[in-house]
Amino acid sequence: MTTSTPPGTARATLTDPAQLIASLPYLLGFTPADSAVLLGHRPPGTRVGLILRADLPPRELVAQQADSLVPRFIVDDHVGVTAVLVGGRAAPDGEPPHAEFAEELRRAFHEYELPIFHPLWTAEITAGAPWRCYRDAGCGGKLPDPRSTVVAATTTKAGFVAFRSREEVEALLEPRSPEAVARRRAMLSGATPPWRAADELTAAAAEIRTAFFRHRRDPGPLSDDEAVRLAHAVAVTPVRDACLATAVPGESPVALAAADFWLSLVRELPSPHRAEVASLLAYAALMRGEGVLAGLALTNALDADPEHILARLLRTAWDLGTRPSRLAGLASLSDAVDLGLSAVELAETEEPPPSASEP
Repeated sequence: MTTSTPPGTARATLTDPAQLIASLPYLLGFTPADSAVLLGHRPPGTRVGLILRADLPPRELVAQQADSLVPRFIVDDHVGVTAVLVGGRAAPDGEPPHAEFAEELRRAFHEYELPIFHPLWTAEITAGAPWRCYRDAGCGGKLPDPRSTVVAATTTKAGFVAFRSREEVEALLEPRSPEAVARRRAMLSGATPPWRAADELTAAAAEIRTAFFRHRRDPGPLSDDEAVRLAHAVAVTPVRDACLATAVPGESPVALAAADFWLSLVRELPSPHRAEVASLLAYAALMRGEGVLAGLALTNALDADPEHILARLLRTAWDLGTRPSRLAGLASLSDAVDLGLSAVELAETEEPPPSASEP
């Protein structure tokens, strides 16, 4: 299993091996274990590009695993790679484990004329854990506290959260109430939108704006009626596409709030409607450089609707490690402004007061 984070995630230049290893939970979004983490370097070599995590392979598959990982780094302007292997115990003489896999990675990258600058190992990513270089027996030491790194400070300030494991990230997307989701699937079966066809665009956009502000006031669970109305609203493709602009610019407070809103709807809506909001969550995560969340959201979207065009497009971009700046053009700002669904419009629009029907 692999996960990737697009270039642009790192907010700092990393040159010290111990600091780089300790920064991985904040670069990936979770603490990797029993993993191979590959960090692409962009010119001049100290800037982090694509970050790819994969499970450590069994011994009989080390060559195949190495060959499968390398091509992901060829599509962008990487000048080299740092490989960090996480897990296992060092030998009594201090020799790090997984040396065969480290050598296969060196061989595979060399075939594409990409050097591995640093092949590194650590037992685990926690304060005081041992780390070693594969090439230099004198290169090694103890890891600093991951929370003390520059990357931890900068990503935390930007609103990123580092989870203890990948499973914790997966749990974020699980239905809040499977029973409620099942009820809503039945309610949506054969149902028509709660507005006139002539009012579809403005009514669907208004539904989403109202729910967005309501979620910021109270992020609690939706009623069945609210969930069904939102399912109809995000199914209006021009409105769904306009919602992409809530993620631009990715560092804005509205973009962070919108990502949290789409995440909440992933947990509330049944398939196939869930594919719409899962795709919006994936786009928001990609624009913020949160590749792990983006990948999981896209899996969620394609599970809900395997033929979903936007999800398939974003999945291709995610697989290639496409830079967030190259995806910004997917958000049509003019359409979003017309419907009041851009990050700028939502930030400048005064939050509407609760209606008489709201608690």
